[in-house]
Amino acid sequence: MREFLFLIFNFTFLILNFKFACYAKEITILYTSDTRAMIYPCSCPNEPDGGLARRAALIKELRKENPNTLVLDAGGFFAGGLLDENSQSLDLEKERARINLKAMELMRYDAAVIGDDEFNFGRQFLEENIANTSIFFLSCNLEPNNITLPYTIKEIAGVKIGIIGLASFSSEDKTGGLKLRDAAEAVKQAREELKNNGATFIVLLSHMKEGEDLNLLKGVVDGIDILIIGNSRSEGKLLTKIGSTLVLRSGWQGRRLGKLSLTIEDNRITGSRAEELRLSDKIRNDPAVSAILPRCFSDANCKKEGFAGICQNAGSLSSRCLFTEAAKINISIIMPKACRVCDTHTTLNYLRKQFPGLVVSYLYYPEAKASRLVKGLEIKTLPAYIFNRDIEREKGFTELKGALERKGDFYILKPQFSGLSYYLDRKSIKGKLDLLISLYAKNTAEVLSVIREFSPTVHFLAVQQGDGFDAARGNIEVEEYLRAMCVQRYYPQGFWDYITCRADSVNSTWWEDCLAKYDTARIKICARSQEGAALLRGNISLNKELKIMFGPTYLLDNQEIFTTQGAPSKKELKKVIKR
Repeated sequence: MREFLFLIFNFTFLILNFKFACYAKEITILYTSDTRAMIYPCSCPNEPDGGLARRAALIKELRKENPNTLVLDAGGFFAGGLLDENSQSLDLEKERARINLKAMELMRYDAAVIGDDEFNFGRQFLEENIANTSIFFLSCNLEPNNITLPYTIKEIAGVKIGIIGLASFSSEDKTGGLKLRDAAEAVKQAREELKNNGATFIVLLSHMKEGEDLNLLKGVVDGIDILIIGNSRSEGKLLTKIGSTLVLRSGWQGRRLGKLSLTIEDNRITGSRAEELRLSDKIRNDPAVSAILPRCFSDANCKKEGFAGICQNAGSLSSRCLFTEAAKINISIIMPKACRVCDTHTTLNYLRKQFPGLVVSYLYYPEAKASRLVKGLEIKTLPAYIFNRDIEREKGFTELKGALERKGDFYILKPQFSGLSYYLDRKSIKGKLDLLISLYAKNTAEVLSVIREFSPTVHFLAVQQGDGFDAARGNIEVEEYLRAMCVQRYYPQGFWDYITCRADSVNSTWWEDCLAKYDTARIKICARSQEGAALLRGNISLNKELKIMFGPTYLLDNQEIFTTQGAPSKKELKKVIKR
């Protein structure tokens, strides 16, 4: 009997596992866009991430973790154009584009959409350089041509995924005679052909403007399962949903890699999670991609602590960096003696890239020498970064000059470039916490959830313009803030629930759903009246006073200010506030 029961148990276990294996599949989509042929990690003072070799290494590792992986690009992968911060000569830009394309092939990208920047060097250059790659280049709205396909089908874990490409209309004047047809018509046709060819899911890679993409969904939303927006300038959430369509926004300059994890059961998406993975220095460079990268494209790529670098034979595999010992440049940093959020690490990392021979000394306010400098140089915020005039002789001075303010025999780094942590001219109010934030930013719902227990005063990131207001998203965002202020005025007990709910569903126009227990008619009347305007003017007065335009920004004790990348943990926030 025991043997029989054992056999029954094992048979049942096998059946259940077989059923799960048949119906539950984990598929990963890795995606990039607007990488601008960033060959190397960025020279950012904060999080100097990115680089082709790191991206290749991470993609290889993620493919090992889940072989059921697609790698896609939503356009903007060539160098050149107005937004390319690394533009030099035309020849060097072309070489960066070629190298970037070769690296994408080594990374085994499955498909990429042609954006407007792919025509930066003309139609012939594009045709010649994509002709022999293994990547499928897509664009359903470019008139029939020998550059792109309208779509492709990739079979992953037995699931047929159709991928459509959509080019930007801003590329039409650079296409060398190619015309762009109506986007909605082209997508609908591609969608129908993919369905007829057995595609289970449809992914749309678009390099149109974000507003155009979202309007397009209104016409074809039932047939598009995933939209990857390749030309986004918004601070919208990484993953949102419009109808049944998952909408993704990708990073900038290849500093991060987008990752969408899907659970597929019975040919339905039953689970989805999106994240951006940092391409930090913790990732080892991929050897194959490293082998095709020149040592440098400019002097900016030649960095060595204590030395100044010059790039020789830029952009070629024979390029090399020549180093000479850097001149000593003295900088004095004035810090508050007591400050919970003051940090100079990020700014100093940036300054050392401009001045490799930087010699740092600290002064602490209100000690005597620091106080004399604060008074004599009329310093209002700390930390303060002070150079002598010797800096004028250095090569890095030209690049930094716009960030410096001349005062007598000194140059002071402007706070808008160095960041600030401490206001000297504001009265300390112990225990006061202010939060300056946009409800439309990517991580606002998480930030509000974390900070709620600390009872901050919330200030919305809008500005007054004449008798009206403006915000990053225009009237739609202003109207949201007017309603929120009226909710706070008449239903203060429901204010936090309302703004958290709206931050979590900010693309929905059904704001009433977040205020089901209260009189929405009363809120409408208030928001459309001078009462609502007066409430919002009072709310944003702190933004105006501090000249804060981005969030989340936190003001402690009315004196110390800091920001976070997305939502901090409660532990991190409590550590700062209680310190």
